[in-house]
Amino acid sequence: MSTTPLILSSLPSLNLRNSYPSTTTAGATTGTPFPALTFKLTSLTLRRSRKSSFIVRADDGDADSGGPDDYDMDEDEVEEVDNKKDYDVEYEPLAAGAITVVDDDIAMVDSKSFMSIQGWDPEMVVDYRINEEEFHKISLQDCDFFIRKPPDPDNDVYDFREMYVTPPDTDIYSIPKVLAPMPQKYIRCAKSDYGCYNVTEPPIDAPRDPLYKSEKEIHKILLTKHYRNRRLNDPEFVLDFEEIYVINSKTKSITRAKVLVTAPGGRNRDRKRDLLVIRDNGTSFKIIDMSERDDPTTVIEREDWAKSRQDMERHLSKLRDFSISNWF
Repeated sequence: MSTTPLILSSLPSLNLRNSYPSTTTAGATTGTPFPALTFKLTSLTLRRSRKSSFIVRADDGDADSGGPDDYDMDEDEVEEVDNKKDYDVEYEPLAAGAITVVDDDIAMVDSKSFMSIQGWDPEMVVDYRINEEEFHKISLQDCDFFIRKPPDPDNDVYDFREMYVTPPDTDIYSIPKVLAPMPQKYIRCAKSDYGCYNVTEPPIDAPRDPLYKSEKEIHKILLTKHYRNRRLNDPEFVLDFEEIYVINSKTKSITRAKVLVTAPGGRNRDRKRDLLVIRDNGTSFKIIDMSERDDPTTVIEREDWAKSRQDMERHLSKLRDFSISNWF
């Protein structure tokens, strides 16, 4: 049995480019996940801003009020703030912009069959069946993932408030692991897969038997948000590479990708020039400008040199009594 990886996993990096309305098949999404919190303590008001900063203000005449250090956050609040900070988009200093973009929200629709799974234990099997027609069914190598599908003619709207995971082609629904804050409103996403082709060479029992059998193994699914929730046929359509949700087949979980932005302009940049680079088996995401794109041959040569050096070092280590060669 031999394995021939798909180009996505065989190449050391994957470049995805924002463009006008088009569909992609290669492997390639920010809203505030939690509402603002306000705590009133007699004459003191503790407010939480969008930047997760906590400010204490005292009314006039309140001479006995303590300083900010006298008020500690609960463990749940601290964990919530840390969790949000972990998944903020990271900008390089030169690329940092100061303009906040407000998404074009999609109108919410009430559904009689909607069942919020927030607060449920992960991997808990539910005691009911769902109508799979009302969900996006995402088939992976080790599981099937279901995300609620609000009615929309483009069929690309996702509601992350209700999700389920099952073994492949079964109806045993359980709650998936959610490793990052999910959007609390509808968003449009483009779906792409990240996997490889598994090629097997079965024994030939008859002259007409196939020489090999090829099966596609999808290990991850990437859901990339449409910038400002624009439709595919919108003339200003681009993908928002800053907001990508990753579904992992092996861990049966969903999380939000940590994206590093090196493209100049920060949030106010021309997103049509964005180029997404995915590396390290779909765990490293970086946005660069289109002008910084490396030639595929150059990338392969650079990565092959590192691999060839390791292979040669491993071979030479068998012929000498010291660990590292100095001829490199």
